Amino acid sequence: MASETPAIRALIVDDEPLARERLHELLTDAPAVTVAGTAEDGFEAVDAIHEQAPDLVFLDVQMPGMNGIDVIEEIGTADMPVTVFVTAYDQYAIKAFDLAAVDYLLKPFDDERFEEALRRAREQIANREGEAISDRLLRLLQERDPSLLEKESARDEPYLERIAVQGRGKARIVPVDDLTHITADGSYAELHTGDDTYVIRERMKTLAARLDPDTFVRVHRSAIVRLDEIELILRGGGGNYAVRLQDGTRVSVSRSRVDELQDRLGVDVLQRDDANGA
Repeated sequence: MASETPAIRALIVDDEPLARERLHELLTDAPAVTVAGTAEDGFEAVDAIHEQAPDLVFLDVQMPGMNGIDVIEEIGTADMPVTVFVTAYDQYAIKAFDLAAVDYLLKPFDDERFEEALRRAREQIANREGEAISDRLLRLLQERDPSLLEKESARDEPYLERIAVQGRGKARIVPVDDLTHITADGSYAELHTGDDTYVIRERMKTLAARLDPDTFVRVHRSAIVRLDEIELILRGGGGNYAVRLQDGTRVSVSRSRVDELQDRLGVDVLQRDDANGA
């Protein structure tokens, strides 16, 4: 008697609650499928893929902050599960999907279209074709409509040495060498120096791309830290992590970024965070 095929573990990524609910219902009713989790944005998706290791991801393409293509680039095509893209009408994206033989769901989609996408995904999982498909898709999207990926400035631009902070009728120049860390506050970024905090309207992704990676590291979707300011990596209760800076400031660290951070520091400085009741 043949062994029973194990259930596919699926992750749902979409910033629209109704879209997440519909996919959850369809997957729950599908045979041999378990919903491993849901994510409301690209940042949550990256963490969930690292933590849950799903076999299949239903990935919304257009999401604010970190879109679906950003998620693939962050995870890396070699580690990306088989993916069914979910999108509203976008002629460039859909043409790229068709040319790359990648399956997608065009909102709004019916039950029959979902079942066909799931059937193809099962075949891809069985044949382990996800990596090649993701590589091919990224190339096609970049060739046909680079604006869809919301790429930041070209890497031939020099890294930032100073940042202009607009005030009331004047601008203050903050040297990057003075920064200890940067945190996000909604649509704004807070630049922290040893003495002051300055607020600018800028995305963390943009700042991370313009800062020298040998000096700064993004430890969380809402935090960038100067490497030589880190004193310890702290492990708290519930699997939460933080870094303690030289001045005692604590900054949250995503679980998916802990290993990378320790590699960047070159030492194991993980310490139990007893101060926070770990």
